[in-house]
Amino acid sequence: MNPIREKIKIIIFGTDTKAGRIFDLLLIITIVLSIITVMIDSVDDYQLRYGALFNIAEWTFTILFTIEYLLRIYSIRKPLSYIFSFFGIIDLLAVLPTYISLLMPGTEVFAVIRVLRVLRIFRVLKLVQFTGEADLLKKAMIASRRKIFVFLFAVMNIVIILGSIMYLVEGEAAGFDSIPRSIYWAIVTLTTVGYGDISPITNLGQAIAAAVMIMGYGLIAVPTGIVTSEITFAAKGKKGQKCVVCNKDGIEHNAKFCSDCGSKLIKS
Repeated sequence: MNPIREKIKIIIFGTDTKAGRIFDLLLIITIVLSIITVMIDSVDDYQLRYGALFNIAEWTFTILFTIEYLLRIYSIRKPLSYIFSFFGIIDLLAVLPTYISLLMPGTEVFAVIRVLRVLRIFRVLKLVQFTGEADLLKKAMIASRRKIFVFLFAVMNIVIILGSIMYLVEGEAAGFDSIPRSIYWAIVTLTTVGYGDISPITNLGQAIAAAVMIMGYGLIAVPTGIVTSEITFAAKGKKGQKCVVCNKDGIEHNAKFCSDCGSKLIKS
């Protein structure tokens, strides 16, 4: 490989060298500043006052990210493996909206996609190492999907019944002018959100509302308990057995022999 190309690769993709650490630090600062610019630019008052300055800053960030994107493609041995990777697509989406808005006026609304730049910090900080924990959470969610479905189905029946009751008890005078709107109130109250746009005015309605509020605290704990138990179970399954011969970890609990050395496993 070309020495210059190899040096660029070490700086951009590696963090073991001083130049690589400086590059990562500058990249994090640039990403954070670009995200702040996008958010502040969405405020009308600031956009009217400093719109031209935000535009200059955005183009500066876009050009810097474009140069970095091209250098990544240039320095890597298999460019397509980076271009079509998750972070490669994120890097492309980080710069694409600005160029599209220049070529196609009226598409500035897609500039909100630029907030995806924040995902790039995951790579810089090497947060990908936590994907194993994300996989653990995913397995727990999949394992508990039927229980959660039954729970949500029960909640749906509860809010329909409560909404219908409140429609009869309160009526249009209190804002419960239809069953769907009353169901909306039941959902808001049961989840303890409480927007306050609709509220009961009769004594019976207020008593029912109080019962719904208390019930809401109990309902919140149910899915939490379901997922937590599945996470605990999945975590135990992830640890698995350990081979006393080659010290391999994470062997399935029902396995009788080590997948690496073939030794018989001793149950603890």
